[in-house]
Amino acid sequence: MENSVKLKRSLNLWQIVIMGLAYMTPMVVFDTFGIVSGITEGHVPTAYIIALIGMLFTAVSYGKLVKVFPQAGSAYTYTQKAMNRHLGFLVGWSSLLDYLLLPMVNALLTKLYLNALFPSVPDFIWVLVFVGIVTFLNLRSVKVLANFNTLFVLIQILIMIVFIILVVKGLNAGEGTGTVLSLQPFFVEGMNIPVLITGATILCFSFLGFDAVTTLAEETPNPEKTIPKAIMLTALCGGLIFITTSFFIQLFFPDISRFKEPDAALPEIALYVGGKLFQSIFLCTTFVNTLASGIASHASVSRLLYVMGRDKVFPEKWFGYVHPKWRTPAINVVIVGVISLSAWFFDLVTAASLINFGALMAFTFVNLSVIGHFAFRQKMHRNPKGFFNYVIMPLLGAGSIGILWINLNVSSIIMGIAWFAVGFVYLVYLTKAFRAAPPQFVSEEAEI
Repeated sequence: MENSVKLKRSLNLWQIVIMGLAYMTPMVVFDTFGIVSGITEGHVPTAYIIALIGMLFTAVSYGKLVKVFPQAGSAYTYTQKAMNRHLGFLVGWSSLLDYLLLPMVNALLTKLYLNALFPSVPDFIWVLVFVGIVTFLNLRSVKVLANFNTLFVLIQILIMIVFIILVVKGLNAGEGTGTVLSLQPFFVEGMNIPVLITGATILCFSFLGFDAVTTLAEETPNPEKTIPKAIMLTALCGGLIFITTSFFIQLFFPDISRFKEPDAALPEIALYVGGKLFQSIFLCTTFVNTLASGIASHASVSRLLYVMGRDKVFPEKWFGYVHPKWRTPAINVVIVGVISLSAWFFDLVTAASLINFGALMAFTFVNLSVIGHFAFRQKMHRNPKGFFNYVIMPLLGAGSIGILWINLNVSSIIMGIAWFAVGFVYLVYLTKAFRAAPPQFVSEEAEI
């Protein structure tokens, strides 16, 4: 099992951005529209703008850290190197909730979608097929993976463009506001700011994924330059897609009175805008949606496990293994595939709760790591510009994440703390009751 094969630097900027967008799943805007439209009193686009601004502070923090630590471990690596090894392990362990469970959630969503279309087919068949496809593609080179995701993301964007064309046609025929030239979805007199912030806290979770591109740092040339750009472009492109699409949906549906089930409005949105044929095509595209996200999230967690294996906090000969031909962390890919099979019996609400806890833990400590490294260690905060960049900006990022922590449901916190406790016990064992620091990989070079 031992080898010295390393990840291959073969991805360009836009391939990484596409991987990030695939992780974020652009069509998620339809899943949350009904809920957030009700909360914000018909101002979903404005709530998206607020959410995007909040996420950009954290995106900037990721960009600063990847320039200094251009490795594939994301928040685990940054916290470990900028603050403390023990804390870094616990952040990495918590982040696994986000990264490890999202591939399973995509398998679970696929099972639910296809079971609704083909109720006579056993659930486990859809799970096996989905996980088999995603695992096989992830075993191949990351370049092949990026090409497949480019195709899947383009399909999503194409169907959304067709959707917008149909919305414009409907508006001109008198549907909704009856006009495209309206700022009503963004602003009206007497807007309720607190409900907009509440809606934005829900929509922030739509942006989960811009951070995942950092796990590809060792598979791109010049990661110090490429990855920070990719992080910002992923967040901005995702935000632009969300804001634009929700603007047109809101014009067509100024309020939620037309929806029978506002909490699951996607099928009704497609039906009212394009008819039954378009609805069928639209629902089929949701499979492409979950497949793209499944591929990207599977790749990300495989790289995080690889870095933790290479650091020897997990058994190196398994988790730190790279296939000599495909240059992928093949054993990790298979492990993630096996875990994803739990979609056969796992509950969506439970999985979502655990994912949210892991993501917020990572986001929080990435912002704190900027302060820890640049202000406390490098003392780069002693002039006004440095204080703004390395103290104020990350504090604003941590503050925006703090709002999400406050709005996190109790079940997420309880299950997240339970997972954190398991990691803490393992850390005690790994460090011989903290008498030694967690092991750490020395070389920072990956093969070009």
